[in-house]
Amino acid sequence: MTKTLRNRSVPGVLSAALAAIFAVLAVLTISPARADPCDDAAKQLADQIDGLKINFKAANIVYLTHPAAKELSLGCRGQDYSNELYAKGDRKPKPAFYDLVGRAAAIVFTVPKDDTTTGTTRCLKRMGILRGDKVSFRYRRLNMECTRTKTDASIAVTRDKDE
Repeated sequence: MTKTLRNRSVPGVLSAALAAIFAVLAVLTISPARADPCDDAAKQLADQIDGLKINFKAANIVYLTHPAAKELSLGCRGQDYSNELYAKGDRKPKPAFYDLVGRAAAIVFTVPKDDTTTGTTRCLKRMGILRGDKVSFRYRRLNMECTRTKTDASIAVTRDKDE
């Protein structure tokens, strides 16, 4: 009679062991929740630039605030671009605005800060009587578009999706 009890308990132990193994494998294969890359980039900007704060997120745009800029936003995954940094300041921007845009673009697009600061400065300073109030050009694989109104100057820095 003891033989029959042992034979019956072995499959029960094996099935319990297999169930435990499958449970452990299921727990190990579950990947942790990933944050949105746009949120990660905005958090990285806020951590590395003094005075920059995350305001709110709407759709795929994160709105930021900084004392040197009137408006500041980070857009992610557009139709023709991967990321977009948009900043608006006074008609004649101060050096703090150039520095802010250069540092933010360097962090978002992983380009050296000197290159992004040079590109944004050139773009914003090219606007005038000869070239008009809208200037677009490419610098270090970044697309820069600067516009100017009677009271404001703005810049949008993007990178193509295929780069």
